[in-house]
Amino acid sequence: MDFIFRKAKQTDTERIWQIILQAKAQMRRMNSHQWQDGYPAIENIANDIANGYGYVLCGDSGVIAYGAVIFDGEPAYNDIQGKWLTGLSYVVVHRLAVADEVKNRGIATLFMQKVGELGKQKEIGSFRVDTNFDNLFMQKILSALGFTYCGEIFYDKNQRRAYEKIL
Repeated sequence: MDFIFRKAKQTDTERIWQIILQAKAQMRRMNSHQWQDGYPAIENIANDIANGYGYVLCGDSGVIAYGAVIFDGEPAYNDIQGKWLTGLSYVVVHRLAVADEVKNRGIATLFMQKVGELGKQKEIGSFRVDTNFDNLFMQKILSALGFTYCGEIFYDKNQRRAYEKIL
């Protein structure tokens, strides 16, 4: 299968939202607290696309994965309980979700690899990401891709595990 990694278009919104809802349902089935409080909402996806943050991975059947790829920094990362590996410019991924029909096929890993390649093309120094404490799938992917656990960050009262990889 050939894959295309590209910026999301407004016309992708419905499919992206279906994938987000699938991910929310999976997390609920696994008793995860992540994404069970109304976030992300369809407005988050619309804002991502409008701001140029939304990216999709497409397979033969169309959009199969979505994530917000942000080069503008993440304010919550300024107050880490721990220490980042670098003070370099960085790319961050939020709201990564993979369609149910292609889960367990390395699609999330491929999406993250494509983000790393994009970061290198843009001469960004590192790749940062955070995830919920109970999101073992993402933690496994981050470990396999060579990310280093750096500490905890907070969104309001929600604590997340923070990771960084030097590009």
